[in-house]
Amino acid sequence: MSSREIAELTGKQHKHVFRDIRKMLAALSMKERGYVQTWTDPQNGQEYEEFLLPKNLTLNLITGYRADLRLKIIDRWMELEAKPAIAAPSNMVEALTLALEQQKQLQDAQTEIAELSPKAAALDAISEAEGDVGIRDAGRELGVGQAKVSTFLIEHKWACREGRRMRPAHYGLSQKYCRLVQRTYPDRHTSETCVGDDFKITRRGLARLAVVLCGTNSEPARRLNGMKEKGAPVPFAKTPA
Repeated sequence: MSSREIAELTGKQHKHVFRDIRKMLAALSMKERGYVQTWTDPQNGQEYEEFLLPKNLTLNLITGYRADLRLKIIDRWMELEAKPAIAAPSNMVEALTLALEQQKQLQDAQTEIAELSPKAAALDAISEAEGDVGIRDAGRELGVGQAKVSTFLIEHKWACREGRRMRPAHYGLSQKYCRLVQRTYPDRHTSETCVGDDFKITRRGLARLAVVLCGTNSEPARRLNGMKEKGAPVPFAKTPA
């Protein structure tokens, strides 16, 4: 079973399942090479990595998942095992018939992908537009610069520094002003897929920053808090930073 199918069945993001599998293989002292393969995204034509696990490793992976998610995986395995084996064609007529059926299935799948790709791309664009932002982008959107945003986050306990990296502090997390977002990236030397995290300011946090850094009736504050008229009440106006 592929890591992408596991993600689909459990409702998890593929990068999180990918991370869990890497941790499991490392704990078992098993090499990833025998289980990694590539797949091509039909939307952009780019290749990405996924894991392909046998039954024992799949069941071992999901032992830490919720009971309802484990059941979905187990039911899927039982469904796969219940399928009858495909008999090899015994003559030329059967072979040609099978080839035609496979070609038709491939064409149907390609047609479906072509129809769904624009919709999926549109949903991705919406998701990105409504997503979190980094400190640099927050400074640009507010018009105050990256340094002022960073200074405010540290001084008001939204965030703290661990070496050169920014991390959410307890207050920033509890108020849902900032968080860490996991990402995957290729290792510069080995090209293996690695998992990291980025500090992000949430849309709620950005709206609050617009009030405290730019002013209650500023254009960024009204825009980010959904207020069209100047002088209209702005959320967070009287709450502490």
